[in-house]
Formats: sequence, C-alpha cells, structure tokens
Amino acid sequence: MAVERTLSIIKPDGVEKGVIGQIIARFESKGLKPVAVRMAQLSQAEAEGFYAVHKARPFFNDLVKFMTSGPVVLMVLEGENAVLANREIMGATDPKKAAEGTIRRDFATDIEKNTVHGSDSLENAAVEVAYFFRTIEQHGYAWKK
Repeated sequence: MAVERTLSIIKPDGVEKGVIGQIIARFESKGLKPVAVRMAQLSQAEAEGFYAVHKARPFFNDLVKFMTSGPVVLMVLEGENAVLANREIMGATDPKKAAEGTIRRDFATDIEKNTVHGSDSLENAAVEVAYFFRTIEQHGYAWKK
C-alpha cells in the first residue's frame, strides 16, 4: 500500500456545528494523520479559484457563497491510500445516500451543506494541497502562501 497525502476541508457548517474535533478524530482513528492544519476564512477569489472546475455548473455561485460564509479548516491528511480512505470516511456527497457512520451521514444537512470536502484523486490531491499549502516539510509544518 502507498502512503499518500490528500486535502480535506471541514466546511463552514462543520465549523459552525462545533464538530471539528470529532471529524479529525474519525480521520485519525482510521489511520489518516493530519500533517498540516489551519483555519481560514476563504475570500471569494480563493473559493472561485478552488472550485473553478465547477464554474459552468448551476450550483457554482451557491457553492462559493457557502464556502465564504464562515471559517473552514484546511487539512492535509497522510496515510495508506489516503485519497480513497478519506472519501470512504466522508461518505457520499448527498448525506441521504451516505453510509451509516460516515461524516456526511452523521453531520451534514444536505447535498450543499455536506460538512467536508476531500480530494477525489491523487492527481487532484496534489493540486488541491498546493492551492492552500505552499509547502509542507517533513515534520508536518505548513506555511500560508
């Protein structure tokens, strides 16, 4: 198995609900170690840039508005097959379709306010990590751009 790194975001609804610690604990209990963590208030430009892949979709403006509505927790998770493991821990995008015991099933309100984001591939993980974390050193420290 390969040790990978992936991006995870606790979205504004997760921060507002006060479940940051519970979410991080779920990742840790499944072998994903946070190697970089910071809280941020995304600007409109940051959110638009990060979600640019969805720009043509009808939900883009609502997504940007939601992601800028409050602070988020940005994390780089490291572990065996981190991308897939993170996605399994999060659950399906629609919390109604998410498996029992997943983050989205337990904490998300709906498909828009679904509490967490996770990279969907190793290639996207590299791009997404670099978007929010300029550099991550061996000891897990991260510095803002």
